[in-house]
Amino acid sequence: MNEQPNEQSQESCPVCGEEMVLDPDNQGACCTRCTALIAVINERPHLVQQLWAERYGEVELALPAHERISSEAELPDVLDAKRYRTIDRDNNKWYLSVSELGGKPVEVFASTAFDRDHELQSRISNLTTITRLISMVLRHLSLGEPLTYEKCLKQIQRSSRQRNDLPDMLYGVLNRYVVRPVPDRRDKDG
Repeated sequence: MNEQPNEQSQESCPVCGEEMVLDPDNQGACCTRCTALIAVINERPHLVQQLWAERYGEVELALPAHERISSEAELPDVLDAKRYRTIDRDNNKWYLSVSELGGKPVEVFASTAFDRDHELQSRISNLTTITRLISMVLRHLSLGEPLTYEKCLKQIQRSSRQRNDLPDMLYGVLNRYVVRPVPDRRDKDG
């Protein structure tokens, strides 16, 4: 038998330009090194952003669709977090915990050893409001969670500790601005 050697054609990787064996089933594919690099970029875009920022300065990257969330309920039950201990101007110790998803901050919590002090309850409810709203903004910026007026109101309402504290008053006033649909008269008449 007269067998001809199997000649494989060569082409250049579209990313790095290195010569590679052409795969007839996968036209336009990258070399194995670039394929591995693309996989890392897809799995860890925050790492690429961090490396880019270290070398060239900050840049805002759009999140891949699979990393975007539509609500706080979609966050995993367990998140990585970092805890920071700080001291305020009155020498009170505060503990700030920042929860992360993919290296990006998505929630912030603040607590203190003196939170049972009744004089500080209003201060703590204000702090809770601030941290809830900041967490909501962080999820919007880091994960693309939609930010709505109704979500803001819900977080303000949840942070209230007692009737007529600042969050309760804010909720009462801002809730007046919610546009509620007018009931259709046909629904009542049957």
